[in-house]
Amino acid sequence: MQHYSGFGLLKHSLTHHENWQRQWRNPTPKKKYDIIIVGGGGHGLATAYYLAKVHGITNIAVLEKGWLGGGNTARNTTIVRSNYLWDESARLYEHAMKLWEGLSQDLNYNVMFSQRGVYHTCHTLQDMRSNERLVYANALQGIDNEMLDAEQVQKEIPAIDCSPSARYPILGASVQRRGGNARHDAVAWGYARGADALGVDLIQQCEVIDMVIENNIVKGVKTKQHGVIMADRVGCVTAGNSSTLAKMAGFDLPLESHPLQALVSEPIKPIIDCVVMSNHVHGYVSQSDKGDLVIGAGIDGYTGYGQRGSYPTIEHTIQAIIEMFPIFSRVRMNRQWGGIVDTTADACPIISETPVGGLFFNCGWGTGGFKATPGSGHVFAATLAEGKAHPLAEPFSMFRFHSGKLIDEHGAAGVAH
Repeated sequence: MQHYSGFGLLKHSLTHHENWQRQWRNPTPKKKYDIIIVGGGGHGLATAYYLAKVHGITNIAVLEKGWLGGGNTARNTTIVRSNYLWDESARLYEHAMKLWEGLSQDLNYNVMFSQRGVYHTCHTLQDMRSNERLVYANALQGIDNEMLDAEQVQKEIPAIDCSPSARYPILGASVQRRGGNARHDAVAWGYARGADALGVDLIQQCEVIDMVIENNIVKGVKTKQHGVIMADRVGCVTAGNSSTLAKMAGFDLPLESHPLQALVSEPIKPIIDCVVMSNHVHGYVSQSDKGDLVIGAGIDGYTGYGQRGSYPTIEHTIQAIIEMFPIFSRVRMNRQWGGIVDTTADACPIISETPVGGLFFNCGWGTGGFKATPGSGHVFAATLAEGKAHPLAEPFSMFRFHSGKLIDEHGAAGVAH
């Protein structure tokens, strides 16, 4: 790490970054690696970092068709929580939460993790029953979650409309106070810098266009820019493009790819210091450190790979938020974006070996991918290192869709954020 005097900082501030120390190398790929990770988002970079740090495997390449962290990692609303209903998913997300709580120290990089609390509002008696069930389940799992009545919600979130005349009256809410937000770019950059420092090759602008498979065992990948790169094992972490990678290997995944939209407002003064979500109204909002309101809802109903918005979805999302926060009705929208999420039938991920030997997939996170980043990378790294599923990953095999042993968070939550 370089250290500069006050004069040095001034001098280097005028150099347009030419003399700034790079956070990671830009290496030429080798002909062969122990492990190739396809996908340079948060999950892929975390996988590489933990492979190197925890398992001592450093002959690794991360192949990213664009730039590091430029996919869904840069196109989400950064919510972090672990209060899921079923034991299998709750254990996985709680594993991630515990890693989040020490992540800045572990990476020596400030990921701006803010445990500001995540509230799920209740608008009907069924909402109250469902959230109470969730709170009790979380208590059995050792995960924090608590119920509030409407008066407590109004006291803790003064800007929200808890009046009886509201279109969707708020009867109460559950809150996980350890939940919150992190800075998505910083998470990708921190893992990338950490992996690079441990010897991992991060290869950007390197698109995988085919798999090299012999006798039903993966031998490497074929890339558009660098030709064939060989490896003993390949892990694919490509979110909405996972189905495309699976078809290259000759099998299908039980996934649908959908656009997921979000938007930010113009910056305003601090007004909301937590994350507020409503499955019933179907919208969620938090406020960034810059003052923007960060707003999102569910996936678009159609399937596709377009990273753009649709007016019906934007309109619905804004309507939902204004129902809960009428005070926001005059705030102007600044920009919106779309990410491509891969959804499964049970709203839970796939962390699994595949019908091809040595080929593993980590996908199907749907709208819950960002919050799982450290846990996903940690568990997938162990799976790749050992060649078999980590205990926390075992329930998330792709073959559960053959056996019928699903983990139906979608049915439990109504929506999976």
